[in-house]
Order: sequence, then structure tokens, then C-alpha cells
Amino acid sequence: MSLSERNKSGAMFTLLGFSGCPELQVPLFLVFLAIYSVSVVGNVGMIVIIKINPRLHTPMYFFLSHLSFVDFCYSSVIVPKMLVNLVVEDRTISFLECVVQYFLFCTFVVTESLLLAVMAYDRFVAICNPLLYTVAMSQRLCAMLVGGSYVWGVGCSLIFTCSALKLSFHGSNIINHLFCKFSSLLSLSCSNTYLNELLLFIFATFNVVSTLLIILTSYVSILVTILKMSSASGRHKTFSTCASHLTAITIFHGTILFLYCVPDSKNSRHTIKIASVLNPLIYSLRNKDVKNTVSKIMDAKVFSH
Repeated sequence: MSLSERNKSGAMFTLLGFSGCPELQVPLFLVFLAIYSVSVVGNVGMIVIIKINPRLHTPMYFFLSHLSFVDFCYSSVIVPKMLVNLVVEDRTISFLECVVQYFLFCTFVVTESLLLAVMAYDRFVAICNPLLYTVAMSQRLCAMLVGGSYVWGVGCSLIFTCSALKLSFHGSNIINHLFCKFSSLLSLSCSNTYLNELLLFIFATFNVVSTLLIILTSYVSILVTILKMSSASGRHKTFSTCASHLTAITIFHGTILFLYCVPDSKNSRHTIKIASVLNPLIYSLRNKDVKNTVSKIMDAKVFSH
């Protein structure tokens, strides 16, 4: 085994997390644990509810069930390890664990961004072409859109992960974050990271620009259609079907912009750490959707004897 291979396979990293603020660790542990628990119950409950109620077997809820699954996985990749690190002294993580964590994290983040774009397209067809909705959003197309989102997410992650496996490390590898970020690995590596940074820039830019373009185009068309409606109640009812999705988009992309636009300081770094964890957690707490879904189930008497 070469020196480079030994450096990679035996490299250890330390996730600082909130170690610089010991007085916050217990309160943060309790807060994150509570939010994560509600998130898990909400997402799993959403998937089960959609599965057992035939009235919810529509494209919108089909996409929502996969969004809930991605949210659950997204949070579960980060939070358990972070919770452990809040209560233990040893915050080390091996190179292999770090790479696996990043691979899963990247997979679900990219998949989530694509699913948001898919859901925007679904709302566009439903509102702008309601008579063709059933035909246009066939089961086959819905399955292809969801499957394609997962495939692209895994593909992007594999590209980044394979490039990360070629990096070499030595000395103290301290990551001033809650989980293994690709940018953190690049900054710690003693290898030439130009190609890695180029790949990250190209794919990240493509994913963000393409998904936002689909979302913006869809909602501009939706807005135009809504404004043409003569009934105020009709406009309100139509727009309300998009409200939760718009909230999800705002939180998801808003947090991403926040993470990369906040000036670098000690306080902002702590804020960014919290935001990067709360993003998937808060985003997954779609209480309005859960309430509406449960109400529909009760109306359908799913639980009746």
C-alpha cells in the first residue's frame, strides 16, 4: 500500500460542531432531538397515510411521499451523528465514514432539489392544463420523473465521492462543521483539488440554475393563469394548493443562499451550523399537509369499522 493510500484509508477527521460552546451542547441536544423526532414521525406518517388512502393516490401526493422519504433520509444522515457528538468528547470520524456520509447527504440534497422542480411542473400542469392533467401526468411519467431524480442524485454523488477518494490527507484534520462537507474535505486535502473544485462548481451551478428555472417558469405560468380567473375565491383556492410547495422551495433555496452569503465570523459560523441542520428538519415539518391528509382520510372513513 502506497503512502497516499495509507493517508486516505487511515485518515481521521474531527467534527468540531459546537465544541467551542460547551454551555450550549445540552440545550442544543434536546432541541435537535425534539425537532428530529417530530420530523421522523411527520415524514413517516405522511408516507403511511398516503399509502393507505386510495384517495391520495394522485401525482401530487405520489411526489409528496417521495419528498417525505428524501427528507427523512436527508435528516437521518446528519442528525444522529451530530447528536452523539454533542454529548461525547471523542468527535472523530474516519475517512470512509466521512465519504459515506457525504455521498448520502449529496444524493438526497440533489434528489430533493429535483423533486421540488418536478412538483412545480406538476402544479403547472394541474392549474394551467387541468383537462389534460390526468393524461399528461400518467403513472408512467410520474415514475420516470421520480426515478430520474434519484438516478441523477446518485450520479452526482458518485462523481463527487469518486473524486474525493483520490484526495490525500495528513496531520490534523479538523472540520469546523457538524458533518462532512465536500468543501471541507477539499480545504483539508494536501492534493491538487482544482479538478474537484471545478466539478463541484459545474454540477452545483447546473443543478441550482436548472431546477430554479423550471420552478420559476412553472410559477410564472401559474400566476398568469390565476390572475385571469374571474372569481376571487377560485383564485384563493387555486393558489392555496401551491402554498406548501412554495414554502418548501423558499426554505430549501433560501437556506442555501443564506449558507453561502453570510459573512464569515465566529457567530455566523455557529448560525450556519444551526441553519444547515434545521433546513432539512424544519422543511420536513409540513403540518398543513399532514392535517389536510388526515382530514381526507377521516372523510373517507379509512379508519372506520
